[in-house]
Amino acid sequence: MTKILLTGATGQVGRRFLPRLVQWAGADAVRVLVRDAARVEAAARAGVEVVTGDLRDAGDRAKALAGATAVVNVAAAFRGVPDEEALAVNRDAAVALGEQAARAGVTRFVQASTNLVHPGGLGRPAVESDPAEPGAGATAYPVSKAQAEAGLRALGGALELTVLRLAFVYGEGDSHLRDALRFTGRWPAHKRLTVVHHADVAQALRRALSSPQAAGRTYNVADDAPVSSLDLHQLHGQTLPAGAAALVDGDPWEMTASNAALRAELGWRPLYPSVWTARDAGAL
Repeated sequence: MTKILLTGATGQVGRRFLPRLVQWAGADAVRVLVRDAARVEAAARAGVEVVTGDLRDAGDRAKALAGATAVVNVAAAFRGVPDEEALAVNRDAAVALGEQAARAGVTRFVQASTNLVHPGGLGRPAVESDPAEPGAGATAYPVSKAQAEAGLRALGGALELTVLRLAFVYGEGDSHLRDALRFTGRWPAHKRLTVVHHADVAQALRRALSSPQAAGRTYNVADDAPVSSLDLHQLHGQTLPAGAAALVDGDPWEMTASNAALRAELGWRPLYPSVWTARDAGAL
């Protein structure tokens, strides 16, 4: 019997993916590892198996992995946490989960990473074969994610791994795009950011789980139209900061990534090719 373990089910990505996974796979095929079971009560009532525990605890990981046939690891410590916590969750716990999953006989392990693992200075949108080496001054989030990728790949054939490098995720009530104004307000007006809607992240996760050709592969998950700082301000009815239009972007391809491999190999197509499509559909 299929049993898919989902971590991070109460986070921004996981809580939007969980009901879709239940719809696609059936509630009895889904298990979640969460620290607070109260936050997944509705899923539990629907038939999802809930394991209460911490991803950083080996015993809790073992309970969650018992009998699992696949893992989707979207758990993450993001902005606003100490560097040590980001490394402990995003790198150490992820790699340990992969090691235990391999020993438990898990047949597919999908790791959510970030396109921020790509360095700047490429002169084009990043592709999957570019080094996963965040540039100098990178925060602990992309550093920990890059190191998690390396640690999981080091397991070699013991783990059937697929890595999804997510762009800046938004939509369905997520405040991520509005929160971005805190730093995009310092950007040149034309500087761009690659983004992707939660619905399209879910599509990519599903294909990574179910497509045989996804095994061993890494994919950027991004929509078709990076947004500029000006776009983000206009989208939220905000005035562009004074002087932003006169600033010059020294690396116009930084934080952009190509989705060509995901399209070509897994047949993925974004439901929301741009934030404007999502806005017009009422999906922000």
